[in-house]
Amino acid sequence: MPEYKAPRRDIQFVLHEVLKLEEHYKALRGDEEVNRDLIDAILEEGAKFCENELAPLNRNGDEEGCGFENGQVTTPKGFKEAYQKYIEGGWPALSASIEDGGQGLPNSLGIMISEMVGTANWSWGMYPGLSHGAIKTLESHGTPEQKERFLTRLISGEWTGTMCLTESHCGTDLGILRTKAEPNADGSYSITGNKIFISAGDHDMVDNIIHIVLARLPDAPKGTKGISLFIVPKVNVGEDGTLGEANGVTCGSIEHKMGIKASATCVLNFEGAKGYLIGPPNRGLNCMFTFMNTARIGTALQGVSAAEGSFQGALAYAKDRLAMRSLSGPKAPDKEADPIIVHPDVRRMLLTQKAFAEGGRAMLYYLSMQGDVVEHAEDEEAKKLADDLMAFLTPIAKAFCTEAGLEAANHGVQVFGGHGFIREWGMEQIVRDTRISTLYEGTTGIQALDLLGRKVMLTQGALLKNFTKIVHKFCKENADNESMAEFIAPLSAVNKEWGDVTTQIGMRAMANQEEIGAAAVDYLMYSGYITLAYFWALMAKSAQEQLAAGSSDVGFYTAKVQTARFYFKRILPRTKAHVETLNGGIDSLMEMEEDNFGFY
Repeated sequence: MPEYKAPRRDIQFVLHEVLKLEEHYKALRGDEEVNRDLIDAILEEGAKFCENELAPLNRNGDEEGCGFENGQVTTPKGFKEAYQKYIEGGWPALSASIEDGGQGLPNSLGIMISEMVGTANWSWGMYPGLSHGAIKTLESHGTPEQKERFLTRLISGEWTGTMCLTESHCGTDLGILRTKAEPNADGSYSITGNKIFISAGDHDMVDNIIHIVLARLPDAPKGTKGISLFIVPKVNVGEDGTLGEANGVTCGSIEHKMGIKASATCVLNFEGAKGYLIGPPNRGLNCMFTFMNTARIGTALQGVSAAEGSFQGALAYAKDRLAMRSLSGPKAPDKEADPIIVHPDVRRMLLTQKAFAEGGRAMLYYLSMQGDVVEHAEDEEAKKLADDLMAFLTPIAKAFCTEAGLEAANHGVQVFGGHGFIREWGMEQIVRDTRISTLYEGTTGIQALDLLGRKVMLTQGALLKNFTKIVHKFCKENADNESMAEFIAPLSAVNKEWGDVTTQIGMRAMANQEEIGAAAVDYLMYSGYITLAYFWALMAKSAQEQLAAGSSDVGFYTAKVQTARFYFKRILPRTKAHVETLNGGIDSLMEMEEDNFGFY
């Protein structure tokens, strides 16, 4: 099993040297409280918790899984104890508002903790992870009374939260959900229906679970415009915050899954359960997007976590495993064979993992900083730009980072050869655990339709232009920087091409709207490779500046430039294939009759 070591140095590089987090916080908050010393102290303590408490539970949790008996879910050995230490450390309250019992620190500090938790033990991280979205939903849309009653204990970690959308007959198509909400005389609602695939829907780590549930009011219009949002606690909560009797929500079963086996994925039955309306009637889906967008960024982190964890395991193995001799002559003549890290194909896989992990980290940390701006900035224009950037980049981050993370995890198995297929090494668990990331919170295809259909075409390219302008400005500022020429020239070219490719899709879609669906996934992956190229160019520039300044950390910064060079030479050219494919149009996909797909 790989021994997880938190990537402290790389996280510090991204936060302090590339994204200038201390300056970012000072500009938003106008104080000196959130400085580098505080950021690094939080990073160090978070790293210790993940390395010492969570990582050792990862394999055992996978082996043991969750138990389910008499309607009760039990988590694997050690999970409850680790969660209590998580609460004692104050981690759930890190980014929540002071008014509601949190520590009031920016959201972008929380994302580095979430990443380390996810790499150390993704299954365990699912339990507190869903609470983040519930907290954000209540902060944004809850009444003062609801916040007092439910939010404070979600923030403290005493209770956890879930997101209840999916039903057996509808996954992404929430417009056909059937769960009902009947008004009660006391102003509450009676919730009846069934939800499936509810992550952390039931467990034994806390005394209460707060479900955020989509349901229909009796007079609701059909479709997505008739959906409302409700708070439904597992255990009823009195007005004074005390726990009462069990509510009418029970776990019917837990799923037997390919991966994340230590995370309980539940079927929940709501049988006249007492619930409380959040936000306006029939506007629940709008409110739920607060939760869903938080969850999508969290899911994108799973891709980064998978790439990082698999890379760490594969790197250690490649340095130690002896097999064959280098084609250019022995590199370890005192040994019976060379370590496999000398072979070009092994290096190709390792560098791909490294490029996806470190590039994805920079992308998602940048995205979390835009969330800080939306929440804290006083400049309305800045807030609008940040919100638009988040709207555009979130589907790219969710789908691209998870697809890249899955590729990186598969490379990890391949580096180990036959040993990668054996459970004791832990590499196959990473593949199984991360496979779900391309599915939940909207599949890659759904994210691609959201990006190309809603975020690009419906805005007539405005959201795309917001980001391409940022890339163009960076390229223009560094046009005369000779040391950056190998990055700026190709980045500038694909940034311009991005707009041209988008226009061509739009022209085809004017004749046939199905062209959007035909191009969507290739367009998203194409966009992801360009977006990651921008962040690798940013990191290369920061590293070159440190080397030019005479930094003693030569190895780290040289490796950054070399990884950026690998990305631009060996990964970014994938955009060419995606352009060819998405320009292939709709005909080759749709011309075959359904009956001709298979003959048996």
